[in-house]
Amino acid sequence: MTKFSDLNLNPKVLKAIEEAGYETPTPIQAGAIPHALEGRDVLGIAQTGTGKTASFTLPMITSLARGRARARMPRSLVLCPTRELAAQVAENFDTYAKYVKLTKALLIGGVSFKEQETLIDKGVDVLIATPGRLLDHFERGKLILTDVKVMVVDEADRMLDMGFIPDIERIFSLTPFTRQTLFFSATMAPEIERITNTFLSNPERIEVARQASASETITQGAVFFKASRRDREATEKRDILRKLIDMEGDACTNAIVFCNRKVDVDVVAKSLKKHGYNAEPIHGDLDQSQRTRTLDGFRDGSIRLLIASDVAARGLDVPSVSHVFNFDVPGHPEDYVHRIGRTGRAGREGKAFTIVSGRDEKNFDAVEKLLQKDIPRVALPGVASTAPEESAVSDAETADPAPVAEQKPARSRRSSCTERAETPEPRVAEAAEKTDTAPEPTGKPAAPSRSRADRGGRGRDRDSNVVGMGDHMPEFIALSFEERRAS
Repeated sequence: MTKFSDLNLNPKVLKAIEEAGYETPTPIQAGAIPHALEGRDVLGIAQTGTGKTASFTLPMITSLARGRARARMPRSLVLCPTRELAAQVAENFDTYAKYVKLTKALLIGGVSFKEQETLIDKGVDVLIATPGRLLDHFERGKLILTDVKVMVVDEADRMLDMGFIPDIERIFSLTPFTRQTLFFSATMAPEIERITNTFLSNPERIEVARQASASETITQGAVFFKASRRDREATEKRDILRKLIDMEGDACTNAIVFCNRKVDVDVVAKSLKKHGYNAEPIHGDLDQSQRTRTLDGFRDGSIRLLIASDVAARGLDVPSVSHVFNFDVPGHPEDYVHRIGRTGRAGREGKAFTIVSGRDEKNFDAVEKLLQKDIPRVALPGVASTAPEESAVSDAETADPAPVAEQKPARSRRSSCTERAETPEPRVAEAAEKTDTAPEPTGKPAAPSRSRADRGGRGRDRDSNVVGMGDHMPEFIALSFEERRAS
């Protein structure tokens, strides 16, 4: 079995790894680190929680141990999709580079530009940033990227999902062509293929797990339910969430509850706190200081339930998360894998439960198709709900049969019209016979029938021989020209 000591890492880095309690590299680390140390471009694909961050931090620290950075010209660049992930990468560098004299700067939103500019002016070996804040500093003329030797794109598929493709391409164009590029992602989308073909030079592809596969240490379950009323669906979903948490009891030491919308994050967190649960929300609209305090509280155990949007679904390393609850089924099946990947990390066991309402069934089917297996259904006491196909059968079986005497054969409107057309009623036939014979003329003309066809004008008899005014002609028309002139 491969050990870190076999990977030709810097002895000072190995000492920091040993103090951190790690001895054996994960498959993605064992596959990527040797090629990264050789200076090759690397494309690493592995599921969430497999140690991708260390796959690039360890070889970067070893490569950057020699040399010195110049003002405003970082020697390496790490791009992350979210502030939290960027902060976590910075923590990893602090852990593994504690015996190596390297400087770093963290460029994320919600922090003063002036403090970040002070660090950049001194010169940094490692620059960790989100794309937007990095380009802000570049536009201000405070940053020069022509000395970047190693560039890392972490969680590449998430970067693309969040609409960072133009920013990523521009940043690539600002760095030297001779740089070393490391791409790490959980899935391999077609857009990433295009990016890698454009900006990576003959990369070594390391794929240690099937794309978008869930860890085998995670026990999954799904609760199907049908709301009693449409306007009570959200309320009943929150009740089911509380039942799931209570069902797990003390085994649920801490958990992340994922919602699709930011507004639902706040509502669910407020509801849980109202019912006595220790819960706090986290999403992109909160201040960075508040997000940091919430994450720190979740990590140290002072917060039990973290209600989150997908901003916390990728890359956040909280190894001891016991449970994940999907309050909503994600719109993209890959996001399901990233969500439940917050538990069962580093070989630990974890549980993930998903609440599936009627409108979520299509998205849930896509999740099972991606995983290539069925997720077990969970029955909750007091919740009269099952999977859709089961509920249809039970409704049919429990319905009281109608009395035979009252049952009438159902006929569609179309079939009824067809039968009447094929078999005319006697009264219709008699009326047809009467219309074939014209009525005898009388002194006073009969009032015309105001049928629907006559009123609309469309169904009027086109074979009528009536011309002009018919038999009635005003007297003045019969007068000659001279008689009319004389009168």
